[in-house]
Amino acid sequence: MAVFTEDEQQRIRTAIENAEKYTSGQIRVCIEKTCSEDVLDRAAKYFHQLDMHKTKLRNGVLIYVATVDRKFAIIGDAGINKVVPANFWDDTREKMLENFKYGNLVEGIVTGLEIAGTHLQKFFPYQAGGNNELSDDVSFMDGE
Repeated sequence: MAVFTEDEQQRIRTAIENAEKYTSGQIRVCIEKTCSEDVLDRAAKYFHQLDMHKTKLRNGVLIYVATVDRKFAIIGDAGINKVVPANFWDDTREKMLENFKYGNLVEGIVTGLEIAGTHLQKFFPYQAGGNNELSDDVSFMDGE
C-alpha cells in the first residue's frame, strides 16, 4: 500500500524519533485505506496487533489514520491513561485535523507526533538507559 513516498515515510520516522528523544513514551503510526468499524475499536485492534501493550511502562501511543475513509484516532496504553486527564489528546487531534482538512496528511501526522512527544515528556520523561521498544516505521495495514 503506497500511501506515502519513501521521503514522506522518512519524514514521519524522523518525527517519531524526535518525539521520543525526551520521553520514555513509545509512539507508532498505523495507516490503512479504509476503516470498516468504529475508529477507536480499529485503532485498539492494531495497538494490540503491533504489540504496543508490551512496553515496559505501558506508555505506548498509536496514531491511526484511515486515508480513504478520512478517519483517525490517537490512543494511549494503560500506563498513560492512568495519569493523564480525559481530554489529553484533544489539542493534538485538533491540530492534526487542521492539516487534514486541507489534504496535508503527512504534515498532520508530523504535527501530531510533535505534540504527542511534548505531552508525553510531562508524564513520562526520558530515562537514562532507556531503549526504543517499538519500531519507528510506519505500519501499513490492508484494511480488511
